[in-house]
Amino acid sequence: MIKGIDLFCGCGGLSKGFEEAGYKIIAAFDNWDIATEVYSMNFNHTVFKANIETLDIEEYKKEDIDLVIGGPPCQDFSSAGKRDESLGRAELTEVFAIKVCEILPKWFVMENVERIKKSPYLLSVKETFKKNGYGLTEIVLDASLCGVPQKRKRYFLIGGLKEEDDFLKENLEKNLAKKSMTVREYFGDKLGVEHYYRHPRSYQRRAIFSIDEPSPTIRGVNRPIPSTYVFHKGDTCKDREKIRALTSEERMMLQTFPKDFKLKGTKTEVEQMIGNAVPVNLAKYVGNCLKEYIIEKKE
Repeated sequence: MIKGIDLFCGCGGLSKGFEEAGYKIIAAFDNWDIATEVYSMNFNHTVFKANIETLDIEEYKKEDIDLVIGGPPCQDFSSAGKRDESLGRAELTEVFAIKVCEILPKWFVMENVERIKKSPYLLSVKETFKKNGYGLTEIVLDASLCGVPQKRKRYFLIGGLKEEDDFLKENLEKNLAKKSMTVREYFGDKLGVEHYYRHPRSYQRRAIFSIDEPSPTIRGVNRPIPSTYVFHKGDTCKDREKIRALTSEERMMLQTFPKDFKLKGTKTEVEQMIGNAVPVNLAKYVGNCLKEYIIEKKE
């Protein structure tokens, strides 16, 4: 079984997905207190509250780690954030690369928002990996084609020691679904509602969605429909009696966490954790594609 650790683990979307794909995650690390508390409630291995920049990884070199996964904080790249890479969080992608190359596992998987492709930090990160012998596959995946009822596009950088560049591209592309998964296809009629409110970044955008389409990206903000909300021409329903915001638990399940996944914290913390998380089935999809490649290579 492939053994791995999760850096910048958050509440555990990547870890859960890779575990479901058959990997053994032996430890996880994050610097956000409440996220590590939630993580520890849902996994059997240890999660450490740690500053990844100063993390001593000597112990993990001895553990014969095959894989490092992680989603360095993306707010400084994100269209939902300030898009200010001088704030310091963007540099954590470089920290991730440095730590991976100190451990030097056979494989690594890094997840981030699509906009990271436009960042000079990414060039630096890729150079670090290349200098240390990694072949790289980079791809933007639409989660709705990977078993997630959500139009969420995420960037993945996957590395293999002594592999050719694009080594995993074929596997990642050939296994995609032919059409996007809708909310109804995932939930059935369990939501008890046909239309729901997703708080928009701008009221120039629509905010009412049908369960017969994929959800828009689950963000770290969740509010009820304002009494002053002016319906947008793209809204799928304009009858307030038939619309509600989704609960935290429903949003968690749209991120494809299992129903029994435990949450704690203030409402703001919970919503932010859910919005920041990698959808479990998206992580599982990447994990399965990598495992498929490893098996094919052995054969």
